[in-house]
Amino acid sequence: MVRIISAYVATLAAFAVLDFLWIGTMANTLYRPVMKDILLADFRLAPAILFYLLYAFGIVLFAILPGLHGNEILRTVILGAALGLIAYGTYDLTNFATLKNWDTRITVIDMIWGGFATGLAAAAGYFGAALVERMLR
Repeated sequence: MVRIISAYVATLAAFAVLDFLWIGTMANTLYRPVMKDILLADFRLAPAILFYLLYAFGIVLFAILPGLHGNEILRTVILGAALGLIAYGTYDLTNFATLKNWDTRITVIDMIWGGFATGLAAAAGYFGAALVERMLR
């Protein structure tokens, strides 16, 4: 259980930092020019927190635990990247299909970002769990 909790905490921290950096640098240059008036000036904190808590759980469940089971970091990173591509792809492709202002460029960039960030966060969670496990031996 300690392994799972440490993986979760490390994943949550890594993904939150990565995503805050991404949003902080890309919101005004990539998203706002296209999304214009549908993008809030400030984000809603409660749904953002719920997203990060839920998404970190998904990364642990679908990417980190299978990798830890076989002691395979590469498997964790690949599964994390695949999860990110699928999750972000679901969001981006739905928006592309239904929102007037959504465009191909945002769809592609955001899907790549989702795969990259999720793979990296999965690696952080894997190493966080492995580090805590070694410390407890």
